[in-house]
Amino acid sequence: MRFIFSLIIESGILELFSIFIILVNILTFFLYVTSKRRMSANILIFFTLVCGGIGTLLGMLFVKHKTRNKKFGLVVAVGTVAAFISVMHVVHGFTLDRTIRYVEIEFRSENWPAELDGYRIAFMADMHVITDDAMRQVAIELNERNIDLLLLGGDFSMRYGHYLGTVREIARVNTTDGIFGVEGNHDDYRRLFRAKEQHGITPLDNSGMHMQRGFFLAGVRDMWNRDPNISEAIAGAYTDDFVLLVSHNPDISMAQPTYEVDLILSGHTHGGQITFFGFPIYLLRRSITNYGIRFSYGFAYSADGVPVFTSSGIGVYFAIPRIFARPEVVIFTMYSHQR
Repeated sequence: MRFIFSLIIESGILELFSIFIILVNILTFFLYVTSKRRMSANILIFFTLVCGGIGTLLGMLFVKHKTRNKKFGLVVAVGTVAAFISVMHVVHGFTLDRTIRYVEIEFRSENWPAELDGYRIAFMADMHVITDDAMRQVAIELNERNIDLLLLGGDFSMRYGHYLGTVREIARVNTTDGIFGVEGNHDDYRRLFRAKEQHGITPLDNSGMHMQRGFFLAGVRDMWNRDPNISEAIAGAYTDDFVLLVSHNPDISMAQPTYEVDLILSGHTHGGQITFFGFPIYLLRRSITNYGIRFSYGFAYSADGVPVFTSSGIGVYFAIPRIFARPEVVIFTMYSHQR
């Protein structure tokens, strides 16, 4: 069993599934063209429905067999649709889901200082096993986009010191006000924070500080590892400050008061990681978040009605592929309510 698991991890889930689809359709095609009356229709139906619809359809057209059988035609239609859906997800996983996108968002708030209009904040989370080369390209891209502040939402790969290269490459990003980050549930915060500090990145550990006059940045510990405390993190903020809170896990926004916060940035859910045309089926299990698809991706609201933006993240967790859950860096351009 361990050998099979290792084989899947080393070979890649997406690669193995692709091979499975190809082989099933080739097999189904040959079964169909050689079957005629010598094979049970139930066997053909089984392989047709197990992602073999394309092979069956091609077989029907090739030998002109059962093309007028309405019952079998329905089975072929279902099997073909299932096969095409599978192929679409595989293709998306091999192409767009491996291409980092840069999402530009204008965020407006009446609490944002008007004199800071146009301030640009980049946010990325869930780096995991992103390669050093890929992270270096992200740094190059961000340096061309004039970033004022870079925020990190946690979750690096701590195995074999992989996080060290990731942190080193992130530190290449040039910003006006620095780079700040919180821990994630997969992080050893002591080692991660030490590496960040060595590269000039400031850890946020239930702590916060003024970045500019009227703009307070805060970050909390991870819910699964330690004791996050929003009140402690924002204790230094003034009443009329715009307060931005970074938390790896968005669930904190439902568990603690957030009425003194103006915007929360989170990661953790990976946009559902493997989805059905973007619908995060896995999150319905409530093993990653207690709130189903509420914090799957994009804007939602805390229990107090504060905007919470959950990023799909930028990396992948070991060999688990992204399917219709593209990796991303999000860039917020901040404006007061009236520009």
